[in-house]
Amino acid sequence: MRLVTRFSAFFLTALALVLAGFSATVYLVAHSHLYREIDERLERALDTLEASVDIEPGGLEWEPTDRRIALGLDLGQDEVRWAVRDGEGSLVDRSANAGSGGFPAGWEARVWPTHPPDGTVIDNVAGWRIAGRRMPLKALLRLGRGHPDDEPGFEIQYPVLVLVAGLKPGPVKATLNRLGATLILLSMGIWLLALAGGRLLARRALAPLTRMAEAVSTMSATDLGRRVPTPRTGDELDALGHAFNGLLDRLNEAFDKQQRFAGDASHQLRTPLAALLGQVQLAQRRERPVEEYRQVLDRVLEEGMRLRVIVETLLFLAQPDGPSLLLHDLDLAKWLPNHLERWSDHPRTADFQLDIRADALPVRVHAPMLAQLLDNLLDNACKYSEAGTPIVVRGKREGGSVVLDVEDRGRGLNPEEAAHIFDPFFRAEGARHDGLPGSGLGLTVARRIALALHGTLSITGYSERATCFTLRLPEHPGPTVVSPGNALRATV
Repeated sequence: MRLVTRFSAFFLTALALVLAGFSATVYLVAHSHLYREIDERLERALDTLEASVDIEPGGLEWEPTDRRIALGLDLGQDEVRWAVRDGEGSLVDRSANAGSGGFPAGWEARVWPTHPPDGTVIDNVAGWRIAGRRMPLKALLRLGRGHPDDEPGFEIQYPVLVLVAGLKPGPVKATLNRLGATLILLSMGIWLLALAGGRLLARRALAPLTRMAEAVSTMSATDLGRRVPTPRTGDELDALGHAFNGLLDRLNEAFDKQQRFAGDASHQLRTPLAALLGQVQLAQRRERPVEEYRQVLDRVLEEGMRLRVIVETLLFLAQPDGPSLLLHDLDLAKWLPNHLERWSDHPRTADFQLDIRADALPVRVHAPMLAQLLDNLLDNACKYSEAGTPIVVRGKREGGSVVLDVEDRGRGLNPEEAAHIFDPFFRAEGARHDGLPGSGLGLTVARRIALALHGTLSITGYSERATCFTLRLPEHPGPTVVSPGNALRATV
């Protein structure tokens, strides 16, 4: 089901419930009000009849001639009919219209046969709204409604009188029927207008989303430069369009990097393979002395080792996760001198300078991975600086972090080279021109290791004759397990 249909169905269902509830409420309120008016008219009619009853100490007298009753003279369907009966159920008097207009004789006897209850009773009978009131003499005298100055011993005429009034609620029912029909038609009209307008509004509101979907459905891996159209309305759909275009930008950038990475990797792998195959083919051209075969094998072994290092490095960079490694507490102030002793046989060992600016540099790391990172930085410094120039390894605390700097006085970098120094297979122009060995993966691996150790590796200083790489690690222990990938045992 389309989003427009679901949205419209929800909106129209809610509107239908609201209209039905509103119409039902209006109808019930009108019904209650109109029938309450009927009941009030009947009660007023009973009050008028009661005023014509003369209360004496010895009985009740019905004297409509003394008090002219205009009630019940009109024969209209919406006029009150009334009757007066005695306690035995015999008719005493009734209105002029009580026997016409569908008001049958004897109807009052069917409602209150002989002894109706005290007080006023209202009920529906045979299409009429009937009200009755019983007037017993004793109760009226107890209420003080007699005439104390009347002569005692008056002949009792009626000990009990029953007053009955009725109205035919046909006009009220007709009014309610018209009201109900009007509410139904009005609700249906509003609902149909909402159906048409709601679907139109929903389609217009979701049209940008439809255009985005159509644009995305026609995209392929070869045209990642395309972007989805944005409505520029400043709403959620506009934000969605910009967010999706941002995702496409990142995907395009990652795709370009992957393509460059694949091209550079194939180039790097092709070089040692070509050298290796060339040596083998050269050795096969003619018979050679054993010593020459040994030289060829040494050359093949050298190129094979180089090829293995490149392959291991590519595998390390390609895998998002690797085996879990436990982190341990380590004091860099004590670890750095011991690690630099491993470089004692290196030709540049005399150029190394260690500068520890704190009594303790506590971190939580995986020592072999940290050693690989530092070895890559030291090998990079030795490769791109001249013998006799200092290579400074500096450890210090700074802002809640332990900072490790490796600084050399070599050929340096320009700003454009510094921006890409951590890209895979990137090598500075001067290094390529001078034919210095290397694959351009050492710094990439070093940064990957720094991230695995919850730290950062960046180039913080560079010029034409100096370069400084800075590793920042949290001083306080981090998580106990990380997944940085396999540690490399060779410097690249």
